Amino acid sequence: MYKYIKGKVTELGANYIVVENNDIGYLVYVANPYSYEIGGDYKVYIYNNVREDENSLYGFKNEEELNLFLKLINVKGLGPKMANTFFATGSVNGIIDAINRENIIYLTKYPKIGEKIAKQMILDLKGKINLEVSESIEDNNTDDLVAVLESLGYKQLEIKKILKDIDTTLPVESQVKEALKLLLK
Repeated sequence: MYKYIKGKVTELGANYIVVENNDIGYLVYVANPYSYEIGGDYKVYIYNNVREDENSLYGFKNEEELNLFLKLINVKGLGPKMANTFFATGSVNGIIDAINRENIIYLTKYPKIGEKIAKQMILDLKGKINLEVSESIEDNNTDDLVAVLESLGYKQLEIKKILKDIDTTLPVESQVKEALKLLLK
């Protein structure tokens, strides 16, 4: 089992990236490949999906996403491909909150997630997962800021443009205020 792969992204596809590490290119399925830049160095947290006809890697930007993914794929009727779609536009906290509040409308907005699977997710996971922010935030300390801005409806491209202008030593609330000022210009 792999925990993560550190390397340079050499290729972007519709639903995958290729991470090169020690001259080996790993094809990793990700929810939002365009949040990565070709030539950028990344630490991608990995889930290795091994079946009799498949051996594939699913990648995540942080451990919180990976841990939630592992809980989601244990829901009856929800496989890795479907569970991965949650991370394209949803934040970990938003998904957990929707499950705990039994918000079926939020859960069914994702592709291939119908009312039946949403109810099964709530049945299997409600109260078993909590809103916990781990202390393993990335080096630039912007994960929380990005999650808040995404929950407000901003796109990753917009957020990336202003991240370099944010003082990451400030509390998250102050970072959000700074970011909103820049985004509203």
